[in-house]
Amino acid sequence: MSFSEEVRLFDLPAHSADDLLVIFAFPNTYELGITSLGYQVVWKILATCPGVQVARLFTDCHEPLPKQPDLFGFSFSWELDYGNILTLLESQRIPIWASERSDDHPLVFGGGPVFTANPEPFAPFFDFFLLGDGEELLIEVQNALREVRSADRQTKLKHLAQISGVYVPSFYPVEYLDHDSHLDTVPLTRRTWRGETLSASSVVTEHSAWPGIYMVEVVRSCPEMCRFCLASYLTLPFRVPDVETTLIPLIEKGLKVTDRLGLLGASITQHPQFEALIDYLAAPERAQVRVSLSSVRTNTLTPKLCETLVARGSQSVTIAIESGSERLRQIINKKLSNAEILEAAQVAVASGLQGLKLYGMCGVPGEIDSDLDETVALLLQLKKQHRSLRLSFGCSTFVPKAQTPFQRYGVSTSAEKKLQKLQKQLRPHGIDFRPESYNWSVIQALISRGDRRVAQVLERARHYGQTLGSFRRAFKDLKGELPPLDYYVHTNWDETTRLPWQHLLSESNGAMLEKHSALAQRVMAL
Repeated sequence: MSFSEEVRLFDLPAHSADDLLVIFAFPNTYELGITSLGYQVVWKILATCPGVQVARLFTDCHEPLPKQPDLFGFSFSWELDYGNILTLLESQRIPIWASERSDDHPLVFGGGPVFTANPEPFAPFFDFFLLGDGEELLIEVQNALREVRSADRQTKLKHLAQISGVYVPSFYPVEYLDHDSHLDTVPLTRRTWRGETLSASSVVTEHSAWPGIYMVEVVRSCPEMCRFCLASYLTLPFRVPDVETTLIPLIEKGLKVTDRLGLLGASITQHPQFEALIDYLAAPERAQVRVSLSSVRTNTLTPKLCETLVARGSQSVTIAIESGSERLRQIINKKLSNAEILEAAQVAVASGLQGLKLYGMCGVPGEIDSDLDETVALLLQLKKQHRSLRLSFGCSTFVPKAQTPFQRYGVSTSAEKKLQKLQKQLRPHGIDFRPESYNWSVIQALISRGDRRVAQVLERARHYGQTLGSFRRAFKDLKGELPPLDYYVHTNWDETTRLPWQHLLSESNGAMLEKHSALAQRVMAL
């Protein structure tokens, strides 16, 4: 990989000898890392700050790295990449445990949704975390660090800790009472960007997982509030940039260097001006543009949208239905009926789309056998009505996410058998069933609901191969030092259980999550 093959879409400021030196890493390959819009945006913010020099680091390549960086940062978006974080630190001769670093080492920080939701399993590895949106936060951090650049490590961290959205875990000691972890602190706040512009690609390259694509964030957060969904609750409020004054100029900037456009967001078709955006893309002068969309809300799949996608090179569309059971969708607050799902399929076929990708979930709190049967029945009905349609169903196991209404529920121990049942009933009928690994879901839940004691498990498991068996072996090694694996993964925590991330919940957020959890329980009881 040659960085010279990139098309960079911003200018670098002039550098000087006293610039802050930053290594900004993505704990995976360049091909995957450069496809992360979050990574690209943070890199651009750092790289365009006057008085900052930033070098990028991936697991397979890097730019020239400074010998004595001031900061070493990570953008983290996939939990099982955590082992690469530790390996990259070791490659630069930086101790993986924050407590073992001296004034000669850079401050190690991390950001992204995984850390914002629950940084505790990673706290012993990091000097500080950035909670929430980074647009303003990153600029404040580098300005503050420059003010105390010559000070000792503790002074630097104390200075940074004054910034809203900066979390220095070493300043918050943990007390363990039986299984619970307790941090007696004032709740920390995460930062929320309220600027008119969201994010767009900083670079276009053929060497990304999506070759040559230019990405634009159409919306941030999601108004649907599905009770398992991190994207809804962690990034509130729902924010939309103006189409005419913001989105179209951003898109046109990218279309000067590529004809491949990706529109991103948890619920992009719910942008109040989405019709105007489709009109813009459907114009004859943009006939050469190839457009792809992230998942579309089912009842917003209109003929106009589908026809535009077909005309702009798309062969399929993706919608998240979660389940074929309307009862279960009520539990999770998915405002969608089976009739709307059937109508969406009809619209897709009539518009010329050849494939329909559905996403669902099993093991959801309150799920019963008949809910699974209704999912099978709905998919078979879709296949029967549209035999020429390539129908795929990607199904994951419910994983509890910190800072969502379902954060206290554990992973269903019967979920793996449910996935096998779906596979047996769907594949013989020509439905492309794509289950997510149940074992991966267990590891993901451990990381999602872990406390600081889990860091010992993470460090040990990576030497055993990072399979589920590796984690079980690590827990066995550490027996007596922390609760068992089942406690973190499968146990339903009651209201008296102190959450490891309790200090990250504001009073208003905590009340909202409790309200949504209570509403779900009412439906379960019917």
